[in-house]
Amino acid sequence: MASFVVVLGTFTLKLLVSEGSSSCSLKHNRFAPPPMSSPYSYIFSNFGFRSSLPHSPFNSSLESKTLIGAPDHNGTLHSVTDDRELMRRAVVICPNVTESSENLTPKVAFMFLCRGSLPLAPLWEKFFMGNEGLYSIYIHTSPEFVDEPSVTSMFYKRKIPSKPVQWGSATMVDAERRLLANALLDCANERFVLLSEACIPLFNFTTVYNYLINTNQSFIGSFDDPRPTGRGRYNKRMLPKVSLTDWRKGSQWFEVNRKLALNIISDEIYYPLFRNYCNPPCYVDEHYVPTLVNKISPELNTNRSITWVDWSKGGPHPTQYVRKDVSMELLNRIRQGFDCTYNGQTRSICFLFARKFHPITLEPLLRMAPALLGFN
Repeated sequence: MASFVVVLGTFTLKLLVSEGSSSCSLKHNRFAPPPMSSPYSYIFSNFGFRSSLPHSPFNSSLESKTLIGAPDHNGTLHSVTDDRELMRRAVVICPNVTESSENLTPKVAFMFLCRGSLPLAPLWEKFFMGNEGLYSIYIHTSPEFVDEPSVTSMFYKRKIPSKPVQWGSATMVDAERRLLANALLDCANERFVLLSEACIPLFNFTTVYNYLINTNQSFIGSFDDPRPTGRGRYNKRMLPKVSLTDWRKGSQWFEVNRKLALNIISDEIYYPLFRNYCNPPCYVDEHYVPTLVNKISPELNTNRSITWVDWSKGGPHPTQYVRKDVSMELLNRIRQGFDCTYNGQTRSICFLFARKFHPITLEPLLRMAPALLGFN
């Protein structure tokens, strides 16, 4: 795996050079939003992200030639804390994705958005083990969290420059965009999945990797919710750029391909509207990405998430699973209890990850992992 260190100005930047529409129908009672279609289409170049930035052009071909040190299995991270500068570099580092990545083994970027440590890290380490070169890891934590795992851990030194995140505010999406921008610096990353510290994998790495790499569509929950918690959150001050018919709701935990990842971080048309006019009880992380993708590239989305979350009990937070809840029956129901379409065919594998698992579930999860997930 390549690791590039790029010298820019007075500091050193370490760059980590790390279908129709699908639907999901349940075999068990659980709310599932219907897939939505939209006549809208959008061209990435219309964002005009590069020309709008008050910075000199980033010469990726020149800077990427400055190589220092040997690469580790995931590359090395940088110290850029200015979000606009970071996203500018992420947009231009791989100007021609196909050409830049044709000689690179495609990777999946696993982006963890968490407060501090990853209590389920031992399970994830078993998931990643033996698949070096096929994945990249990025962690966004609270800035005050400085602890590092053991140097032998694949999570060692994987934290990106982070900023405070407040639940329910636009800072949550700021962090998501920050993670995407860091992951886009690696031209080999083709798929980008957002996870939390309470997420677990439901299948082994090979199954997850093939599922994501072998499709051109992304997995973003996006639906038209007529209730007060859906359309009721729309603000007319978003007109004319975002109308009520554009408005969508969905899970925060998305998976996107490289094209949509670039669209999300380079958007300067719609995101300011959400920052200004989507405030509690409107939650930006539930509406921004689903609405944006519905506006610009609905054909690239399956309108479903691949991360299981149980909202059946209602309330502002999903069900949290504790030790007594973890069983083979529960995990098998999530793994195989649904029907959905994948690349135009009906599949029983619809969810690759699940949350919300308390740290106390680690021991039973590790005990079940060999039989259930196919790794030791």
